Amino acid sequence: MIVTARLTFSAAHRLHNPERDPDWNRRTYDKCDNPGGHGHNYVIEASVQGKIDPETGMVIDLKRLKDIMRERVVDRVDHKNLNEDVEFLRGVIPTAENLARAFWRELAPAIREGELCELVLRETERNSVRYRGEDD
Repeated sequence: MIVTARLTFSAAHRLHNPERDPDWNRRTYDKCDNPGGHGHNYVIEASVQGKIDPETGMVIDLKRLKDIMRERVVDRVDHKNLNEDVEFLRGVIPTAENLARAFWRELAPAIREGELCELVLRETERNSVRYRGEDD
């Protein structure tokens, strides 16, 4: 059984690799390399897989899953500059791919009922990433 909780947050970021020159950054990230940054209204979905507990009838209490998501990720990134204000993102180029992986690393250890099996991060209505912890 897989259950999924969804939350939203707003944050700003700049896609920029400080190890590369300005031309490379402009070619690679285009307008997302804007020195002032830009913002998104993100949607994060965390899916937990496990057996249904016969006593509760749940894999994980969805309220508990949302509490974990808020505590470990959403409250720490909401209305923040992801390049500058979030300790666990220091030194990370905040692409959707890197954010999903970083969020996974914050969430997975805190989930005790079932196991985090997928994290979806929607950056816009048309752009999203799906991460399953493959390289962790």
